[in-house]
Amino acid sequence: MAETPNHRVSEVNLNKEMRDSFLDYAMSVIVSRALPDVRDGLKPVHRRILYAMNDLGMTSDKAHKKSARIVGEVIGKYHPHGDSAVYFTMVRMAQDFSYRNMLVDGHGNFGSVDGDMAAAMRYTEARMSRISMELLRDINKDTIDYTENYDGSEKEPVILPARFPNLLVNGSSGIAVGMATNIPTHHLGEVIDGVLALSHDPDITIQELMEYIPGPDFPTAGMIIGRSGIRRAYESGRGSITVRARVDIEEKNNGKETIIITELPYQVNKARLIERIAELAREKKIDGITDLNDESDRSGMRIVIEVRRDISASVVVNNLYKMTALQTTFGINMLALVDKHPRILNLKQILYYYLEHQKVVIRRRTEFELRKAEARAHILEGLRIALYNIDAVIALIRGSKTTEAAKEGLMTQFSLSDKQAQAILDMRLQRLTGLEREKIEEEYQNLMTLIHDLKAILADEERILQIIREELEEIKNKYADKRRTEILTGDLVSIEDEDLIPEEEVAITLTKKGYIKRLPLSTYRSQRRGGRGVQGMSTHEDDFVEHLVATSTHDTLLFFTNTGKVYRAKGYEIPEYGRTAKGIPIINLLGIESQEQVNAVINLSEFGDNNYLFFTTKYGVVKRTTLSQFEKIRQSGLRAVELRENDELIAVQMTDGAKKIIIATKEGQSIYFKETDIRVMGRTAAGVRGIRLREHDEVIGMDILEDNEKVLVVTEKGYGKQTSADQYPLRGRGGMGVKTVSITEKNGALVAMKTVIGDEDLMLITNNGVLIRFEVNTVSQTGRSAMGVKLIRIDESEKVATVAKVPKEDEELVEQKVADEAQVLTTEVPDESFEDNPDEDI
Repeated sequence: MAETPNHRVSEVNLNKEMRDSFLDYAMSVIVSRALPDVRDGLKPVHRRILYAMNDLGMTSDKAHKKSARIVGEVIGKYHPHGDSAVYFTMVRMAQDFSYRNMLVDGHGNFGSVDGDMAAAMRYTEARMSRISMELLRDINKDTIDYTENYDGSEKEPVILPARFPNLLVNGSSGIAVGMATNIPTHHLGEVIDGVLALSHDPDITIQELMEYIPGPDFPTAGMIIGRSGIRRAYESGRGSITVRARVDIEEKNNGKETIIITELPYQVNKARLIERIAELAREKKIDGITDLNDESDRSGMRIVIEVRRDISASVVVNNLYKMTALQTTFGINMLALVDKHPRILNLKQILYYYLEHQKVVIRRRTEFELRKAEARAHILEGLRIALYNIDAVIALIRGSKTTEAAKEGLMTQFSLSDKQAQAILDMRLQRLTGLEREKIEEEYQNLMTLIHDLKAILADEERILQIIREELEEIKNKYADKRRTEILTGDLVSIEDEDLIPEEEVAITLTKKGYIKRLPLSTYRSQRRGGRGVQGMSTHEDDFVEHLVATSTHDTLLFFTNTGKVYRAKGYEIPEYGRTAKGIPIINLLGIESQEQVNAVINLSEFGDNNYLFFTTKYGVVKRTTLSQFEKIRQSGLRAVELRENDELIAVQMTDGAKKIIIATKEGQSIYFKETDIRVMGRTAAGVRGIRLREHDEVIGMDILEDNEKVLVVTEKGYGKQTSADQYPLRGRGGMGVKTVSITEKNGALVAMKTVIGDEDLMLITNNGVLIRFEVNTVSQTGRSAMGVKLIRIDESEKVATVAKVPKEDEELVEQKVADEAQVLTTEVPDESFEDNPDEDI
């Protein structure tokens, strides 16, 4: 430490000084600004606004006053921060879409759900709301402590009496240093019921409390999906819930459907939502929206979306849920101050600390009333003595020279206190009448009864609890309204869709350009092999059906894309269209990227623990992964396999872990090996070599081949054949394989390879959308090197695009549905091939 002529300089450790100063700052923000107190649910600024309004007499039964006057009072006496911060806090307290029970009664423009700002404070007026007065009730009865304001010139309350549990009723949000709180709003009556239940049974569980408080209740209503998120938040203090808008679908006389939105998720900006919907419609990310209008008025919210006649409104709604704020996630973090320390609280703890606060308030109020009653009784005792000895008292007073002498005489002669003697001297002569004497006696006896009762309250905790219950019941009956937010139990999809949709066998078609639709499998009647087929769907000039899957409306479909990602949808989520309709863009149904193309579809009835997925890529790479790793797939998809540069995922099959795999290439080669030759790998692994390819060749198909099955191949010019499994030698993976079909100019390159038993039907679809269905057993069985026979008559410009096997139409074997996928399109092959070691992982 060094000294100078004018001052002293102290050396400090900068690291320690910065750490201590930042901690002081952080605690100041946490305690004095950002977090609410668990007892009254208010941050300091909210508490100061209400206290200042109460101090100014701006109660709910008085006229509104200018907001600027209130803000000036708050920042001048209690809250030395910016006026705009105080004003906008007060504005939010007056918004019926922000607070479940508003604490400020605003007059003027206080903003809107469209995000409009409130008018300047010089234009608006405000006063306390009726329910906010319950937060300050009994504040003048010594129920709470006070502290000095920022400059020591005033006193402000440390806490408010809070005669209702405001923390849960109106919620709170705030960001402190290193922590944040986000507590949703709740229904006043339900929260009070929860407090009452806890007061009767301190050992009540959170699960039992949820019978009284089922979940949040937002001022903007909406719907909460499921209870699991609520339960998790109530039990741990942290969780998230999914909130949806209330949407209705109305059908007009002309058959067109209209989507009506009447409620929004909490804190969603209506104007921005409408802009987002319009943007998605303009960019064709959601197909079918023809008009969008905001018809909201004083009677309520109403957003109208008109849908094209050939589009399913329910599909549009599902896409709006996925791509807009019509469905949001509310993250719950119930952080509040307990004895000036931030704590994450569960539901029971919040109710417990509120109930303990009310015990303190009632006890202090009772003690205040007891002191007041005892003080009055003390005076009345002196008056009673004077009235019983009135002649002596009058004589003493008349004989005294001064007031002080009279007081001393009364105190000495009748054993009175100073206050009693002064009350006798102040007593008016009219109190000497018989009626007045009776009133004094009656008041005294009533006070003695009250004092006895107040002491009994203080001596009995159950009496205190009973008073709390009665006063909470009074507030509930006075202010509670109907619940606004609906809580939908279970999974919303299963309630609204799956349980209401009959389970039926359907065909899912997906075109090269990504149009998908669902239609009943019975649409396609069985025909004779070699026929012309029926028109399966209308397509654009350069579009054609690429995938056809036989499934059930209640099954799960996994969509694997060329980039190695997987997406998920239920069968009923695919919209149903007529036979010739093109369907909707799959990008509107799934979260796939524009450059992705679905190359494989797997149909699942459930996710088994002992099932596997077998992957094959265009360059012959294979991989085996447990199915359970794909049970949870987010909306944006999941990485299923890592790919080499320029490689693509071609085919995926579900296995039991002990199957035999056959892979075929465009140039007619095939390889047959055991699945166990491939070890089980992780979801993001790249895999190992399955087949060695010649230059310019590529994999077109992969399937499971059993000993009693046959290999069916189809070429691009409509030729095909069956070959028994025993003609394919079982070899290890990584070789070049054997010939499976002779490729000539007449039959064209191989486009599909399927394994069949013979009791299936076969569907062939051309690139022009022509489809034919016939029995597999009508296809000739030949050797591996044969060219095959004509399966479908096609024009010179046509090519077979998709081949799928489906259950035989006249048999009740719907549980044996098989999802098949077609591989078309040739793409570039890499300039360099794999290394010679087939065991090397890629």
